[in-house]
Amino acid sequence: MTAPRFASRHAVFLLAGLLTAGAQAADVPQRKSGLWEINTRMSGMPAGMPGQGPIQMCVDRSSDDVLKERAERDGKRNCPVMEVKPGAGKVTVHSVCKDGRTTMTTDAVMTGDFDNSYRNDMVTRFDPPQNGMKEMKMVQEARWLGPCKKGQKPGDVIMPGMGKFNMQEMMNDPQVREAMKRQPQAR
Repeated sequence: MTAPRFASRHAVFLLAGLLTAGAQAADVPQRKSGLWEINTRMSGMPAGMPGQGPIQMCVDRSSDDVLKERAERDGKRNCPVMEVKPGAGKVTVHSVCKDGRTTMTTDAVMTGDFDNSYRNDMVTRFDPPQNGMKEMKMVQEARWLGPCKKGQKPGDVIMPGMGKFNMQEMMNDPQVREAMKRQPQAR
């Protein structure tokens, strides 16, 4: 798996885990249920790659909880350092995670009200570099569009160039879980 792809997946699960953290529910904002549009920009990623552009995600507490469970499971196994500091209108995060021989140190600041919009500014450093990448910067800007569209259900994700899938069903599918366990680690 390439560094940008792993870091992007890591960022999605980190963000989902933070937004739905049960143990710190009073401190960490919960996303409003409904349809969210998320724009992600990452340094080092060529324009026009599949998955770039606005992602639409239909969420409710249950669908975010599926991501939270995955983030917690991955975090316990791969991220010995996870510091979350809530503040007025923002949450700062510092994490240190392992992927094979690479250590990824991430610092993020999430701001917004999580009812109408939020922003996530994240920097991940790779030691040693993964596929020549020492650092990746990512910005996610999300806005609430309203209720999910007719025919959508919580967990539905629409990604440009990659179509539609339901993250909740995918994460609960035993075959997908097994394939993710067997996924090769970056070397």
